[in-house]
Amino acid sequence: MASIKANARKVICIGRNYVDHVKELNNVRPKQPFFFLKPPSSILPPNSGPVLRPKGVTLHYEVELALIIGKEVRDLDANDEKGAMDAIDGYCLSIDMTARNVQDEAKTKGLPWSIAKGFDTFLPISNYIPKASIPDPQKVDLYLAVNGQLRQSDNTELMIFPISRQLSDISSVMTLGRGDLVLSGTPKGVGAVSVGDIMRAGIKVDGKELESIEVEVREREGRYEFRET
Repeated sequence: MASIKANARKVICIGRNYVDHVKELNNVRPKQPFFFLKPPSSILPPNSGPVLRPKGVTLHYEVELALIIGKEVRDLDANDEKGAMDAIDGYCLSIDMTARNVQDEAKTKGLPWSIAKGFDTFLPISNYIPKASIPDPQKVDLYLAVNGQLRQSDNTELMIFPISRQLSDISSVMTLGRGDLVLSGTPKGVGAVSVGDIMRAGIKVDGKELESIEVEVREREGRYEFRET
């Protein structure tokens, strides 16, 4: 696909899909997949500038494998692994940036998370990864380092809900279209970054690095500043 950002009508993110990540944020393990949306405007393509931290925000990183949908999908059966793989055009590496204090307040007050997830630059992605480069998306190594210090490093085989179940549950609610992105969840090790920090994330299969993201955090100019809702 020529432009991942230009072709993404929506970005769907699976939450709490690794057991140790659920524990580290003191969340409850879900009984079924749950998901939320990020706006396509949050996508930060490779070499497009820094991640911008809004004023007053505690900014967290979450490295994830992103699925790029290749055709329309509706009501996929959860056991249809072939159908799920056929629906995927390719992949990319992604970092789901989160305004954690904004999200924590929203969770406490029963409010939506859209602000916490939706700022411009809050979804750095890698270049497109051809489908053939990842024979089994449930056996992929993901890592993220901050200023050279490894923070996240795990394999997608640790997902609570496999990709076929994710696509099944999403497509039972909303039709997935060509170009849509599905972020499949983040492993343990999420944490804060500050202005001036440099994040480097990577994706490996059988020890071979396929793609990486390197991006700096800078202060965001503009009118937004976090205030209690």
